[in-house]
Amino acid sequence: MFRDQLNRTIHLPEAPKRIVSLVPSQTELLYTLGLHEEVVGITKFCIHPESWFRSKTRVGGTKNVRMDVIRELAPDLIIANKEENTAEDVKALMEHYPVWVSNIQTLEDACEMITGVGAITRKTAEAAQLADTIRQRFAALQPLPSPVPTAYFIWRDPWMAAGGDTFIHQMLLRCGLQNVFADIPRYPAIDETQLAACGCRLVMLSSEPYPFKEKHIHEIQAILPEAQVLLVDGELFSWYGSRLLDSPAYFEELLSHLPEG
Repeated sequence: MFRDQLNRTIHLPEAPKRIVSLVPSQTELLYTLGLHEEVVGITKFCIHPESWFRSKTRVGGTKNVRMDVIRELAPDLIIANKEENTAEDVKALMEHYPVWVSNIQTLEDACEMITGVGAITRKTAEAAQLADTIRQRFAALQPLPSPVPTAYFIWRDPWMAAGGDTFIHQMLLRCGLQNVFADIPRYPAIDETQLAACGCRLVMLSSEPYPFKEKHIHEIQAILPEAQVLLVDGELFSWYGSRLLDSPAYFEELLSHLPEG
């Protein structure tokens, strides 16, 4: 008997042999845990590892799951997420399969997800070691001594930023960056007037889900000529599985390029 992060009980008397993952970062986690044969289905957004992306059966997107493909795969465990998958899809799947659902806002939530997935897949020791290493690396991360007012954008047309109740917000805090849109939930649309008035000195343009490029830096700097604008690796700010191993070193490198004061 296992509990997911919605505090639901999942009965799985034997180790799962046919796993479907509906979340890219958790797919990569399953790979890191060594579940190479057990994972039979992933989404079209599960791009890591590339070998799985090329070879595993794709079951649609994170928000438009193909129930017919999942039925053909006959999974004995499905790994999902409260935010990335729709409540309707998850509810429908729960009627037929064991579904373990994560619910992540903080780093500790992510570590608990890792150990929870490790437990239900019978990779307890590997998952515990992974979570401990992630905690240690983040503990060693030195945030900026003085918070820098920052906006982190995930989308354009409309411009959409990470609000205060997101995992990205938590990663910004770990870096010592002050999210100027922390008082707005989720991913608010921000118009040019709001951006010009927000007082941010740093703007981060994420590589995903919108693929920001160099030309978008100039668009932002036309609005905020005094701000520093950077293209950043969105996976290292938002993927809450084993990719978190690499986030602290990436953050340290990123922070080293910011002006002091």
